[in-house]
Amino acid sequence: MRARTSLLLMALFSAGCAVGPNYQRPAIATPATFRAPQPLPPDQAASIADLKWFEVFKDQQLQDLIRTALARNYDLRDAIARVEAARASLGITRSQQFPNVAAGGSVDFNRLSRGGATPIPPALLHSQNRTFGSAALQLLSFEIDIWGRLRRATEAARANLLSAEETRMAVVTTLVSDVATSYLSLRELDYELEISRRTLQTREESLELVRQRQAGGVSTRLDLRQAEQLVYTAAETIPATQERIEQSENQISLLLGENPGGVTRGRSLTDQDLPPDVPPGLPSALLERRPDIRAAEQDLIAANAEIGVARAAYFPQISLSGLLGGASTQLSSLFSGPHSTWSVVPQVTQPIFTAGRITSSVRLAQAERDHALVQYEKVIQTAFTEVSDALIAHQRVRESREKQEALVNALEDRLQLAYMRYRGGVDTQLNALDADRDLFTAQLTLAQLRLEEILSVVQLYKALGGGWQ
Repeated sequence: MRARTSLLLMALFSAGCAVGPNYQRPAIATPATFRAPQPLPPDQAASIADLKWFEVFKDQQLQDLIRTALARNYDLRDAIARVEAARASLGITRSQQFPNVAAGGSVDFNRLSRGGATPIPPALLHSQNRTFGSAALQLLSFEIDIWGRLRRATEAARANLLSAEETRMAVVTTLVSDVATSYLSLRELDYELEISRRTLQTREESLELVRQRQAGGVSTRLDLRQAEQLVYTAAETIPATQERIEQSENQISLLLGENPGGVTRGRSLTDQDLPPDVPPGLPSALLERRPDIRAAEQDLIAANAEIGVARAAYFPQISLSGLLGGASTQLSSLFSGPHSTWSVVPQVTQPIFTAGRITSSVRLAQAERDHALVQYEKVIQTAFTEVSDALIAHQRVRESREKQEALVNALEDRLQLAYMRYRGGVDTQLNALDADRDLFTAQLTLAQLRLEEILSVVQLYKALGGGWQ
């Protein structure tokens, strides 16, 4: 009775407080609003990150590519495997809090020799064959978690599992952003190729005009060579652009987990329908929305719990092992009273001299907790910076794109007037060629600015933690 009472008291005591600090979220000072060129309304709670990724990217072909990547991408599959590994590790760690019971049994069959070194008396010949059986339930070494070492280890393993799950969500966010960025960049290259081919055709027509004028004695050989130079310049850009297009297709195929190959196109760059308004929401909501921030916090929770695991080594480790069963020469009476057997073996281990190992382990755990805290704070500040950079890019690039569109319109008009004057013999060919070169460069720059404006929305969506839902 006393033994049972003692075991019950120890079990109740084991459910007490665990050593080590309990986790408390660090106080993080969040700005009232995201930094942007134009002041944002401080009470704007809506965020573009609250939208599903297929509500942001309306191109059906882009949606198909993202769905394929979410099913086949190697990084995402690896992240899923890491989640399963963390879940299994939690199960292993948590199992140490509970008793492990094993069952065993044996049956020995023996035959004694009549003519051995010790002959069997005639009266015992009936017991020449002997059978001995035993069966038992064995309580393997079970640690009574008085100081909470195992509970802290389980807490750390659970936090590692949640961190792995949040990391998986962060991989999804990055993957959606990468696929969208690669696809939109591919469409921008297609647009550049279209501009180069259109410009090449126009310059070939101008070259034919110069040849006709030279044949008539109006144009010089220098005019011919200058016109040829423009044709060759435009023709040279086409293979280079095609090379970048094919390499971009290969990059998209890699993101999709497929062999290198072509990519089916959807909407053109100028027809992409992205949200015209990109509200960022409240900065305080960013801490809960971004998976990488939540993963960093789970890493901090795990590191904090490991301090308790290290500190528990200062205290005695109490474990139990036991046996309950029976042994008999007759299997029918194996579990009867006279043949039952049991044992309980408590064991206490108290460190006395470890040459500073335990103290160093505690210091190591505290240092790793401090490292995790620094990383947590850094991830948060990085998130605010990325959101601000995306907002700045979205507004400033839009301003540049509007100015560039005005420049392209002016250069198109200039080119038309220059060739009209050249054909009319009022102006030299040099002004027409300069206008052609300027327009070609301005059109390529406009295409790149349009891409940067669209990608700023993609980057803002990613920076705000959207896309994993």
